[in-house]
Amino acid sequence: MENTALATLLSISLNRDFSLAFVFSPIAVGILIALVLITLVVRWYFGRGPSMEIDTAELGIGSHKISFKPNIRDQEIAYKIWVELSTRKIGLPIDLDNDVISEIYDSWYNFFSVTRELIKDIPVSKVKNKSTSTIIDLSINVLNEGLRPHLTLWQARFRHFYDSQIKSTGDFDPQSIQAKFPKFEELKTDLMDVNGRLIKYRDKMRQLVLGLPVENKLEPKSSLSGELG
Repeated sequence: MENTALATLLSISLNRDFSLAFVFSPIAVGILIALVLITLVVRWYFGRGPSMEIDTAELGIGSHKISFKPNIRDQEIAYKIWVELSTRKIGLPIDLDNDVISEIYDSWYNFFSVTRELIKDIPVSKVKNKSTSTIIDLSINVLNEGLRPHLTLWQARFRHFYDSQIKSTGDFDPQSIQAKFPKFEELKTDLMDVNGRLIKYRDKMRQLVLGLPVENKLEPKSSLSGELG
């Protein structure tokens, strides 16, 4: 009985050139198509996280809110960005009594490079997805509108002052040197503002990865972050 049922779904014959010929019945073809469709539906349903809303004003890159429904690939991208932000100085609160501004700028520059590589590694076929393109656009805007303006305004001026002070005074206390920068308070205010937005960006990536509100999850260990910065 089972052999008969199998034969109605699939028949195998031997050709004159000793090659095998497989012939599927319409019923077998229909079953295969149904299985493929069920698999795709299941992967689509379980591969999508909860709806996500991001206020671009909080990140300093706009004045509107973005809503989208991330999929597994989006979460993988967000996870990589989150890890980079959580294990570098760029995604940690700045304390200028202890942190060195030139090292912060180095961390920002490295994050530029890493983020560019992450974006370049995303397959073109995935970029066509609305949610994936939203994350890519958001990441690029954080770099171009969140980081670049501060670096353009302050980095060269500060580094020139900082390096010249070390050479001329022989003072190797970086915190005391940076505090002597002529427009230190203005730089500090802008730096802390950018830092706050980057921390919000990091938290949004974490929320996207975990699919839960930020306040319901623990932060990565700050001691590890400091070591890897």
